Amino acid sequence: MSPAARRPASPTASVKDVAAAAGVSLGTVSNVLNRPDRVAAGTRERVERAMNELGFVRNESARSLRSGRSRTLAYVMLDAGNPFFTDVARGSEGPADDGDLSLFLCNSDNRAGREAAHLEHLEQQRVQGILITPVDPDSPTLDAVVERGTPLVIVDRTRSDDRICSVAVDDVLGGRLAVEHLIDQGHTRVAFVGGPTSIGQVTDRLEGARQAWADAGLPEDDLTLVQTESLTVAAGREAGERIAGLATTRRPTAAFCANDLIALGLLQQATRAGLAVPDQLAIVGYDDIEFAAAAAVPLTSVRQPRHELGRTAALLVLDESSNPQHAHQQLTFEPELVARTSTLG
Repeated sequence: MSPAARRPASPTASVKDVAAAAGVSLGTVSNVLNRPDRVAAGTRERVERAMNELGFVRNESARSLRSGRSRTLAYVMLDAGNPFFTDVARGSEGPADDGDLSLFLCNSDNRAGREAAHLEHLEQQRVQGILITPVDPDSPTLDAVVERGTPLVIVDRTRSDDRICSVAVDDVLGGRLAVEHLIDQGHTRVAFVGGPTSIGQVTDRLEGARQAWADAGLPEDDLTLVQTESLTVAAGREAGERIAGLATTRRPTAAFCANDLIALGLLQQATRAGLAVPDQLAIVGYDDIEFAAAAAVPLTSVRQPRHELGRTAALLVLDESSNPQHAHQQLTFEPELVARTSTLG
């Protein structure tokens, strides 16, 4: 039995303990941890075996203090309850894994104060970089984070200048695609369902819907706005109650929802109210989350490249953290409409 094996495993085993157990110098242990290619294979295996037997856990905090950065990325998402944002996070995992980094997820819950608190804590933790879907993409708080030296990339939003990298989807185009599809299906009374309009994505999708409506020469008042307080399934159900309660002559024959959660709630309530989908109410969602295709009546939805957004954002922030020649980029992806049963009779 080796000397290390006779020692009880300890979560507080130090580098000195490992060196003693393996019969090597402190410098050799340091090289195994930080520059393993400089250590002979047999010696490296002996040191690694001693680490395992002693239960040695690397002191990442001390390493971070020496290097100035922790081995982490962070994503501050707008709403952890929306699968769109967790899909974006999954897209960013690949570049994080390739860089031997962990990914922290934070939820601002669409609250500026909570977002600012997360950013402060992440700066204190010396993260390698921050991905963020911000409450306000033009907030001075974001500029201050960058000015203090933490790389940051805006996800799913754009801003009015090019001082910070961003990756987003053309939501105006997405709104146009949704309403053009409904017009092609013969609908002349359509509701846009979503809110609050203080959220940039909602405003852009509504703008695209209005552009498509105007281009078709349809009466402005026949594209109605059904505002919601949030982008949730519950908000969609509440909107569905309002729509179902309208007289048949006034009720929209189709709805374009600001996201899939709203659309799923609307679909649930329409079914409860006895409205046939799509014969009496066609529904289009936005994001094309997994649940859209799996709904009882599969949802037509405007697909965003969620994983690609996350992957690209992570690559940009990692480049900014390591490349002195990094140039800020503002990248915009195009959405696509995926037609399913909820609009196709």
